Amino acid sequence: MSENNIKGIILSLGSVNADFQVRIDQKPGETTTMLAHDFKRFSGGKAANVAFIARRLGVAAAVLGHVGNDDLHKQALGALEEMGIDLQYVKKVEGATTGFSMIVVPPDGKKNIILATNANDAWEEGDQEQVNKAIKDAPKGSVLVVDYEVPAFIVDSAIKSAQASGIPVILDPSPTDRVNKDLFSSIDYIVPDASETESLTGIWPDSEESAGRAARKLLEAGVKTAIVKLEDGGCVAANEHESFYIPPVKVEVIDTTGAGDAFAGALATAVLEKQSLREAACFAVAASVAAVTAYGSQPAYPSRERHREFYEKVSAQLKK
Repeated sequence: MSENNIKGIILSLGSVNADFQVRIDQKPGETTTMLAHDFKRFSGGKAANVAFIARRLGVAAAVLGHVGNDDLHKQALGALEEMGIDLQYVKKVEGATTGFSMIVVPPDGKKNIILATNANDAWEEGDQEQVNKAIKDAPKGSVLVVDYEVPAFIVDSAIKSAQASGIPVILDPSPTDRVNKDLFSSIDYIVPDASETESLTGIWPDSEESAGRAARKLLEAGVKTAIVKLEDGGCVAANEHESFYIPPVKVEVIDTTGAGDAFAGALATAVLEKQSLREAACFAVAASVAAVTAYGSQPAYPSRERHREFYEKVSAQLKK
């Protein structure tokens, strides 16, 4: 289905941050002063990143989140505004500081992040009413993506509201200690990375076989579709009808920041476009692969045209 014919939108509920990122030329050590370079300031946070890549891939998106009423919120929201993302459901919280992260990228590209949640945790009883209204008012065919980097009662309420409205839910289960497993039967897609998979299932997914066992365990817990991401960039996707493995695509890894968010946002785009599970999984992997080939999260996210190049490589891997 062409993205130009899509009437639904992607609703992205979760964290919105200002990112401060640097590169270093060696692995970080304990109590060590290190020289850094390539300092950048970006918009970030899971919900922001998901919406950003959705727009890059050509579909409409809205962010549901909180920022502070401070200077940092301009950094957090500026790139989203430029992309035409709907921000009417982003609340500026008086007296709160916008969430921010300090990201250090070593030579292997595997980032280290220190996160201050700040306004992301400044939700109160009653705030869920606005979130539920956004879900209820969303056009037919919309998709909800959630993470737990905002209070659990907000996310749980949104999941229930989406189910009542017939809107598919994609769960990025981070952090896992907030995840409500009692709502797994309301989750259409779950996309855990390796550490999240181990936390949720007790299985470390270091192979096609172990990832498959973990995916089946998530299905048994009630989730409709599980896509378990391996550390090497591959994944295993499974639902009640099929299970398959997508091998990793070899690329030069520059920076892994935001790759998981790219995966979730691209998957949401594919679901919005009614792609098959195999197409959607390849679509998501292609976005995450593209995201690690450049510095930064949102600046590294591919256009639809560039994404297509990676999609063809991923699809070829699946067919082998």
